[in-house]
Amino acid sequence: MGPVSVWQWSLWGLLLCSLCLGSPTPSTAPEKRAGSQGLRFRLAGFPRKPFEGRVEIQRAGEWGTICDDDFTLQAAHVLCRELGFTEATGWTHSAKYGPGTGRIWLDNLSCSGTERSVTECASRGWGNSDCTHDEDAGVICKDERLPGFSDSNVIEVEHQLQVEEVRLRPAVGRGRRPLPVTEGLVEVRLPDGWSQVCDKGWSAHNSHVICGMLGFPSEKRVNVAFYRLLAQRQQHSFGLHGVACVGTEAHLSLCSLEFYRANDTARCPGGAPAVVSCVPSPLYAASSGQKKQQSKPQGEVRVRLKGGAHPGEGRVEVLKAGTWGTVCDRKWDVQAASVVCRELGFGSAREALSGARMGQGMGAIHLSEVRCSGQELSLWKCPHKNITAEDCSHSQDAGVRCNLPYTGVETKIRLSGGRSRHEGRVEVQIGGPGSFHWGLICGDDWGTLEAMVACRQLGLGYANHGLQETWYWDSGNVTEVVMSGVRCTGTELSLDQCAHHGTHVTCRRTGSRFTAGVICSETASDLLLHSALVQETAYIEDRPLHMLYCAAEENCLASSARSANWPYGHRRLLRFSSQIHNLGRADFRPKAGRHSWVWHECHGHYHSMDIFTHYDILTPNGTKVAEGHKASFCLEDTECQEDVSKRYECANFGEQGITVGCWDLYRHDIDCQWIDITDVKPGNYILQVVINPNFEVAESDFTNNAMKCNCKYDGHRIWVHNCHIGDAFSEEANRRFERYPGQTSNQII
Repeated sequence: MGPVSVWQWSLWGLLLCSLCLGSPTPSTAPEKRAGSQGLRFRLAGFPRKPFEGRVEIQRAGEWGTICDDDFTLQAAHVLCRELGFTEATGWTHSAKYGPGTGRIWLDNLSCSGTERSVTECASRGWGNSDCTHDEDAGVICKDERLPGFSDSNVIEVEHQLQVEEVRLRPAVGRGRRPLPVTEGLVEVRLPDGWSQVCDKGWSAHNSHVICGMLGFPSEKRVNVAFYRLLAQRQQHSFGLHGVACVGTEAHLSLCSLEFYRANDTARCPGGAPAVVSCVPSPLYAASSGQKKQQSKPQGEVRVRLKGGAHPGEGRVEVLKAGTWGTVCDRKWDVQAASVVCRELGFGSAREALSGARMGQGMGAIHLSEVRCSGQELSLWKCPHKNITAEDCSHSQDAGVRCNLPYTGVETKIRLSGGRSRHEGRVEVQIGGPGSFHWGLICGDDWGTLEAMVACRQLGLGYANHGLQETWYWDSGNVTEVVMSGVRCTGTELSLDQCAHHGTHVTCRRTGSRFTAGVICSETASDLLLHSALVQETAYIEDRPLHMLYCAAEENCLASSARSANWPYGHRRLLRFSSQIHNLGRADFRPKAGRHSWVWHECHGHYHSMDIFTHYDILTPNGTKVAEGHKASFCLEDTECQEDVSKRYECANFGEQGITVGCWDLYRHDIDCQWIDITDVKPGNYILQVVINPNFEVAESDFTNNAMKCNCKYDGHRIWVHNCHIGDAFSEEANRRFERYPGQTSNQII
């Protein structure tokens, strides 16, 4: 921004006081005037922090939204100032805060960032747009007001929302307390600050709603007498009383509330501040040092989340008849989403997502028209409709975003030196109270899985890259390496939960240039193999050696082929087609740039990845008896869904990748699309195909990259059946699969 004096911003802030930012202020407040050129601005979407949301503009008495086409951080700066904040820290696209309604007022909005009003920015003109509300833009503003701006930025939910945030303040205990806070005085954030709630008429239903908002699945009784005695010695500021919740609300503002008037002198006579105690799930109880609560319900987990960039969000999948499937979004609402969230150990739902916003699933769609009251203990207890494939498609898969407990893990890690807040050298905080300091992580063995955990801990989504050298990112004064040997599974909530060397730091390559770095992203690809096609196309071919010279050059044959009597004889090959879909929310691109792709003269193509897939024949106990691999012949869009256009084509040294909604097909009749089984003895086996086996390219979900089939080979013929994605079956079904008994005759049993 250009230099602007404080008094100029004060005048500008006074002008912005007139903007409409949600719920009406109390009647004692002065009447607000319209903002720049008669426009009003507000943030909308489901309850969240008061400085972020979908941007809505009122023009000529009609509220509308802004399309995300060409939207930039500079435009977000201008809009945040219109909303009364000093600047923007980020922006969102694709209706992250839910699709709006009404007109789309602005499209192709282009701002330099220094404009005093959005009317000074270039655009296609008011009301001229070719977008849908699935492209609504949002902003994340810095939680700092412009001088002179006094209006409250209250986000609307349905009719109105008067409580912005809720927290628990511990009433006892001094010093450093473990997070998350599970018990304390209920405080609500009102336009004039934080206030307590009078406990007159307080019920367990109210506590249930509070705990849900704070990320806890349930509440427990609290020693009210103790807190009432304690309250007599303390001063309190009451702002709310008469709270009456049913218990199924996802947010306190949806309950019946009574606020104290500004001129009330005696508040909460004979009462005390409301106190709530919440029960964390075992995942969060362990981090706070508490004893784990009662174990999970008996029986296998029947609900899970897939494809989310953050903990507690994702596509909802349910288990039916031993197979995982998705839920259709018809009639999907916050009540049903909250049942899912609490069942999984989180709080109530922040958002019920529709339209496959968390990526499309694959396979069965088990449920539709789920109608929950919000009191059910499991989604399966809610009335629902069983459907067929014709009733719903995976483009309608339902998802959720859940409320999570605040654990503070994001304060123990930071990025430095990057061009944006989504990239940089990883720095971690170590030391005890009073002696905290920042240090670097050794780059040895640092990869995609470790970077995924770092990005998750930072709240920045997925990792595009995990970098072992970061000499081009200056770390400032931080040069000490304080952590080494970090190895993660990819599911941890923080790097502290990963294995590492502890206090004994050892690096093969010393110096700050060889330290860990990440590039994070809110979206990622997700590859899945079409398992049914493998089963349908598998067959055996005896191929003459004189036709396999190219394949031998590319190491696509078993090691015994080297000692064969070339060019006489043959190799026995198990061939099958491989169709790989990208069902994520970002295109799958090779990690290496095209400058480093390798030309293979024999087959006349470029390899953009060293290994794209592994093909293995395993015994039922997991011993590998034959293997194959697929270097990336080329990654391209062979076919796409009806509404998706192809982007990538290998011809003429074109760009390589797989677009979201497209798939890459390797037919059974091309070189190396096989496993050399010449040396395999007759018996019962497992055929396993693993995509992206070395995690070279980031994906939202690596657990679905493996496909397995039962395989029976009698020395002449082969039977391949029961093919499925690695996480498509229940645990019990997987155990039965591993105990595959083979056959006693020519019948598979």
